[in-house]
Amino acid sequence: MTASRPSCMTKTAPSERCASADAALTLNGVTVAYRSYKERPTSAKETIIQMVRDRKFRHYSTFDALSNVSLTVKKGQVLGIMGSNGSGKSTLLKVVAGVLVPTTGTVLKNGSVSSLIELGAGFDPELSAIENLYLHAALHQKSKSFIRDRIPHILRFAELEEFANTPVKYYSSGMYARLGFSAAIDVDPDILLVDEILSVGDERFNEKSAGALKQFIARGKTVIIVSHSAESLTALADEVAVMAKGSLVYRGKPQEALEVYRNPEYQRRLE
Repeated sequence: MTASRPSCMTKTAPSERCASADAALTLNGVTVAYRSYKERPTSAKETIIQMVRDRKFRHYSTFDALSNVSLTVKKGQVLGIMGSNGSGKSTLLKVVAGVLVPTTGTVLKNGSVSSLIELGAGFDPELSAIENLYLHAALHQKSKSFIRDRIPHILRFAELEEFANTPVKYYSSGMYARLGFSAAIDVDPDILLVDEILSVGDERFNEKSAGALKQFIARGKTVIIVSHSAESLTALADEVAVMAKGSLVYRGKPQEALEVYRNPEYQRRLE
């Protein structure tokens, strides 16, 4: 596998503070802002009252799903991310994956990225498993020869060899998730993003997928894991970052981060 060139993704100009050579990922001041639309006035009278009261005529407000987040993840590091629902964890992973472009700030990735965020995202329901694996490989800039050699292994790991030529729209949710997991882990990325999807299929396959993730980590790959499971993060992560309302509030050893997350002071920050 050829090395990927470092690339900054930004809404503004590329930052010269991007990353050092030993960094797999660097975020500099990343903000993702969304608009929250209000109910429109239904009469001229209501419009005038709103303009006088708010001193402006605008049907939306803005909120930051991520607010000025900066962090560096070294090559070979396993970083866990935890936080309450709505704290910005999944948004952060989607920015790293390239699904979302930050409103401001820069993102630098030294190497290829594969994500276990929404398993099977990008699969065409009308195509078979084999056809979708070629599509998935193309999206990750892998050659036809690469994926052709890997297809038997992917289907065997996903336990879908008998359904290789069946359109995936006929798959159960568990079959679909197994194919997505197997495809994502098999492209051999430099950086793997994992978002609460380790419970894939039945208990036996769940154990197999967890084992595959541990093997991936043992090979010195960089992993970022979002989870509410303190047990998973303590077992897998070198460090854990805690998020609240789109901001990074703590980063340190897993047990210390867990204490921060459980501290009443953290809960008050969410009110």
